[in-house]
Amino acid sequence: MSTALTTFRPGLLGRNVIDEIVDSFFVDFPRHLKQSTRGYPVADIYRDDNGSTVMEFALAGFGKDDLSVDIRPDKRSITVSANSSVDEDTQNSRRIARRNFTKTYVNYDNNLDLSEAHASFENGLLTVTVPPRTELQPVRIAIS
Repeated sequence: MSTALTTFRPGLLGRNVIDEIVDSFFVDFPRHLKQSTRGYPVADIYRDDNGSTVMEFALAGFGKDDLSVDIRPDKRSITVSANSSVDEDTQNSRRIARRNFTKTYVNYDNNLDLSEAHASFENGLLTVTVPPRTELQPVRIAIS
């Protein structure tokens, strides 16, 4: 009679782990929804050839009147927000996800001229352009 030693080797993702994941998704759905929409709206921030900082926001379904860009030079901040007011009839016929949002961006380096910023909205793309401060531009001096 041989005694075989059997060891229990659980799978990497055992049944209990999968059950916990599925249960947490349905039980704590508001938390999962908040995490999935944290990056809304999609934004692209880059520096153009002139040295200006350009902020582009993909805002399909919004109108120009729904959007606001507030500049606070004293706090060195730009706040982009949207408050969509959708009629019930329009909401049922349109399937574009429109969410209210507020995003604030702070110029910690204080290298942008916020008073000279301008914004445009075309085909669902909001573009905010902020030039660099003129006193921070490189200057070439003559050698005597």
